[in-house]
Amino acid sequence: MIKALTFAVLCCLLDAALASADDRVRITYASRSISSILAFIAEDKGFFKEESLEPQLILTRGTTAIAAATTGDVEAIHIMGSAIRGILQGLPLKVLAVNQKLPLFYLVARPELKTFADLKGKTMAVTTFGGSQQLAGYHMLRKGGVDPAKDIATIVSGDVPAQLQAQISGPVQITVLSPPTVFVARDRYKLNLLASIGEDYVNFISGLIVSEKTLREKPGLIKRAVRAMTKANRYFHTNENGSAEILVKYLNVSRPIAVETYRYGLPAYTPNGIPTGKEIEEHLKADAEFLKLKEPVKSSAVFDFTLQREVNAALGIK
Repeated sequence: MIKALTFAVLCCLLDAALASADDRVRITYASRSISSILAFIAEDKGFFKEESLEPQLILTRGTTAIAAATTGDVEAIHIMGSAIRGILQGLPLKVLAVNQKLPLFYLVARPELKTFADLKGKTMAVTTFGGSQQLAGYHMLRKGGVDPAKDIATIVSGDVPAQLQAQISGPVQITVLSPPTVFVARDRYKLNLLASIGEDYVNFISGLIVSEKTLREKPGLIKRAVRAMTKANRYFHTNENGSAEILVKYLNVSRPIAVETYRYGLPAYTPNGIPTGKEIEEHLKADAEFLKLKEPVKSSAVFDFTLQREVNAALGIK
């Protein structure tokens, strides 16, 4: 009787473990910023739970996330700049959704650095070499007459809040910050916002990227993850107060800064997870130029919005 009971208990525990593994979705994000808000909303508002998913949101830099997705150690990547450039170089990944289609970066300098000329010889921190943050920072530097290859040093120094701390303490003089951290830098630490990225600079920042292997082997789980993130995107577009509260909770900022962050960031997001054909063309062209490719890669080699379109239709999202 004891043996039978023990066996039954073991079977139940094994079934629970298997169910947990089947329902677990591990998603990486690269920074505690507005760019990651949809993942925070999906977790906080229970949209993952509605899809019978157990979310694990993992903060890590882009190169680590790409390697983990390729090997199957995580199911999806939320921040996508470096990952898209990896696809262009042959990595077996696919972009299933694009949420933040425009970057929201400011070039930030210490108080004593008041002009672009003052930046020469200084050090800039980025999250990942070759990532969207670095490319945006270099774009702003060039427009200000600074050659980032010759005039400054660039180092990797954690995510956006960590970079701000490094800038305050001294080893870093230049950062490329996104909301809400950039507004904290402005208001609390009186740092100089020398430039912001313009709307003419199209660069996809966040969404959902998975490996082709994971998409083949776990199509149901990935579709549920797309549904959860789509619900979060709908919530983000329709609920300023709730979205601001989540920014306060997850990013530890004041409500006024959270509201400013929301209003500033909202226009940068697609309403349905799918950018326009022109936006895709501009993004692929810019990446091809950065990677020195002869011509841009075809969009079908990078993007597959099939699941996103199915989810949008089911949820009534146009």
